[in-house]
Amino acid sequence: MAKCPVVLIVLLVVPVLTGGCGPVEPELAESAEGEVLSLEPADVEPDKAEPVEVESIEPEANDVEPGNIEPNDSESRPSVSFHDKCVDILKNFVNDEGMVDYKKLRRKRYELRVLLDEFAKLDPAEYESWLQEDKIAFWINAYNLQKLRVVADNYPIRPSSRILAVYWGPFNVRHIEGKISKHKFLVMDEQFTFAEIQRRVFREQFNDPRIFLTLTSASLSSPPLRNKPYRGHNLSEQLDSQTSRFLSSPLAFKIDREKQRVYLSSVFELSSHGKDFAGKFATDKKFKDQPPTTRAVLNFITNYIPRQDVSFLEVGDYSVKYMKHDWTINDGS
Repeated sequence: MAKCPVVLIVLLVVPVLTGGCGPVEPELAESAEGEVLSLEPADVEPDKAEPVEVESIEPEANDVEPGNIEPNDSESRPSVSFHDKCVDILKNFVNDEGMVDYKKLRRKRYELRVLLDEFAKLDPAEYESWLQEDKIAFWINAYNLQKLRVVADNYPIRPSSRILAVYWGPFNVRHIEGKISKHKFLVMDEQFTFAEIQRRVFREQFNDPRIFLTLTSASLSSPPLRNKPYRGHNLSEQLDSQTSRFLSSPLAFKIDREKQRVYLSSVFELSSHGKDFAGKFATDKKFKDQPPTTRAVLNFITNYIPRQDVSFLEVGDYSVKYMKHDWTINDGS
């Protein structure tokens, strides 16, 4: 009987030292904003026979609140093939820079309408069986494809008046803004407009501001289109990649160190989507010279820009100016 404690010590200690299947590695968790959080295992003393208490380690609080999209185990994820339906249209009519061959697309509008009919006829019960990431991907793809449709239907753009043709230029998307804003379409047999999807779906249901940086306004200053569909299994990575891509454009973000000025896309203005970022990324610890909405936007973009730019934003002395939106059509015909 005296040997029993020795046997228990071996049983408790050996798995800790050898791991059975290999050394124990720290688990890595990736936040929705792409930040890797290291969850270190608790220290275990091998010379004690008492049961080991493993304390859970909470990641330190961050100024930036992560998005709502939680990564799921890909092995348990049901396969959603619906997104595959979008591959051909995006690949054939959108180039790597996000420019659209509207001339060619106008000739092939039937193919686009057939695809959008799939969105209109999707059974809501099938949609409800999907994970949240796939639902978000579905709505982003639906929104952008419908935007391609209404622009292609009105291509080439004809100025709404001679005065506006001179003032805006002949290839300005605002000449058809009325047709875009009034465009009605079906998704799962329910009528929507672009504004309704933004409000009812992206803002009220999902509330991840990165989504707004995936939506095209068919203009040069808008977030660039991807020529691949959004998908649920890697949606968070796609959203982070899209955000970095958008912010790499001088039409979205740039710093003039000589003039001590930071330029931001009008997409981030309070009158546009600034309030969406303010609700998720508000901070009172940094960027104290800026109004609350601008502080939130700066707090958000520091996750996606070069380190030297982050340092300038955090401690530099500068003013912020929102850039004028370039509404020239994103025509790659």
